[in-house]
Amino acid sequence: MTGWSCLVTGAGGFVGQRIIKMLVQEKELQEVRALDKVFRPETKEEFSKLQTKTKVTVLEGDILDAQCLRRACQGISVVIHTAAVIDVTGVIPRQTILDVNLKGTQNLLEACVQASVPAFIFCSSVDVAGPNSYKKIVLNGHEEQNHESTWSDPYPYSKKMAEKAVLAANGSMLKNGGTLNTCALRPMYIYGERSPFIFNAIIRALKNKGILCVTGKFSIANPVYVENVAWAHILAARGLRDPKKSTNIQGQFYYISDDTPHQSYDDLNYTLSKEWGLRPNASWSLPLPLLYWLAFLLETVSFLLRPVYRYRPLFNRHLITLSNSTFTFSYKKAQRDLGYEPLVSWEEAKQKTSEWIGTIVEQHREILDTKCQ
Repeated sequence: MTGWSCLVTGAGGFVGQRIIKMLVQEKELQEVRALDKVFRPETKEEFSKLQTKTKVTVLEGDILDAQCLRRACQGISVVIHTAAVIDVTGVIPRQTILDVNLKGTQNLLEACVQASVPAFIFCSSVDVAGPNSYKKIVLNGHEEQNHESTWSDPYPYSKKMAEKAVLAANGSMLKNGGTLNTCALRPMYIYGERSPFIFNAIIRALKNKGILCVTGKFSIANPVYVENVAWAHILAARGLRDPKKSTNIQGQFYYISDDTPHQSYDDLNYTLSKEWGLRPNASWSLPLPLLYWLAFLLETVSFLLRPVYRYRPLFNRHLITLSNSTFTFSYKKAQRDLGYEPLVSWEEAKQKTSEWIGTIVEQHREILDTKCQ
């Protein structure tokens, strides 16, 4: 495989940054283009300090700007598309999520065709597979079972439709007469240093006398560490560029998990933060069926008020289902086709994430001290 170049969208994000830092270590990689709408100054500085022979070009642009995407794709060998709006609580307008996650992906696929980019890797989500009901148990599921989300909520719907567009584009003719090869990776819930979800959970706990909020007491999930997710994208890029492997990967999707133990989301938050004095919420909570029907009631009120007032329920049926289901998947297909093995063990991932949480606790210690007085 000769010299090549790669564009990463969403490069300033939680997963995107890790992919950039791993990509620059790849042999024969001449340039990485890091694209995002806005980069934090510290992220730009981190990218500028990457000590490798690979050129890192930082581009600020909108995924909905077709001209911007076409320029970004010129001369590129591989696109890794991680840019997305993630929201399962209803804070962000539905149309915004659909525009970025679905239309943005369609724009990027078209830019690849016009710029003759031969390989496209989509960072999808386990949410495209469900869960559709907290009553249905999926343990160590796999790709051949064809699980598919039936939710109309904007995040799972937009990611599902975007993934369909990516896989359907496999085999498309490029402007130069070549062929576009695509694949999609479906990571489980991603944890690790700089996770926005974990950060918010820790800040909420510090404001609540060190008590972690209940988010998914009844769930059984298999979370995946962020570096292992990034590593899977690197392997997919290698695979699509390797004639011997590419035929097995083209048009395929892969669940990406690792050896993190199956556990509830609440247990994960506690395990990662207990060293710093945070503790689980031991108070009584509503039974799951009652929570689900309460969510339905709140959604109904929101719908009825919509013509005159935008009421956002505290929780919805999708969030209750997502947070309280038994829904885990195996990475055996990725192991077989991509050669994927987790780079980072559970013990190391736990230690790194816990140490990062410790820095947050120390930075915000005054909140905890004030609340405990």
